[in-house]
Amino acid sequence: MSGPRPTLWQLEISHYSEKARWALDHKRIDHRRRSPMPGNHVAIALWLTRGACQTFPLLEIEGRTVSDSSAVIAALEQHYPERPLYPTDPEQRRRALALEDFFDEELGPYSRLAVFHDLIREPELFAEVAVQTAPAPLNRAKGLVGAYGRAYTSLRFGAGSDAADVTAAALFFPVVAPENGPVPADQPTPAAFETFRDGIRDRPGYVWVEETFRRHRLPAPTA
Repeated sequence: MSGPRPTLWQLEISHYSEKARWALDHKRIDHRRRSPMPGNHVAIALWLTRGACQTFPLLEIEGRTVSDSSAVIAALEQHYPERPLYPTDPEQRRRALALEDFFDEELGPYSRLAVFHDLIREPELFAEVAVQTAPAPLNRAKGLVGAYGRAYTSLRFGAGSDAADVTAAALFFPVVAPENGPVPADQPTPAAFETFRDGIRDRPGYVWVEETFRRHRLPAPTA
């Protein structure tokens, strides 16, 4: 494909940005990454999208700015069809897109809240309360770990290489913290949250996320 390299506007520690990064790296697309300071990114997003969107990821590609991680994948499929993330079979494609949408709406917000809500200000207190009281975000994450294991067993398409797989693995990274993920594996974790993780480590969905990152999360292509 000719023309300027795509530019990904991202947050370094963001599961939706990780989904977009994964798609770009899977397709081996040479691209630029811009990572403004969190907080400043809101004004930049509003400027780039003329007020239509206030968050990342955003992808500048072929003279337009694409918002939303699923729309980013769709744009990449259009402009870079090699190493596709959409199944070619119509029924499998329909199911993959349905799963992608499900995890965007039902997994992404809860996995983010489960890990990051108030961690910056009072990390130990939040983790202790979160694990002991099991609020909705944590309960949701626990249930979805098992749900994805069942869904993946029955709807397995690309073994880590389609849009549904990329979405689920990327959006689960805050809970699983897999190797090859955006957060270093040796980063300290509050003991209470580690207790929560210990309760789900053996579930098929959790193991699948670890294996998918290990086997399929390619590094960014070098220029």
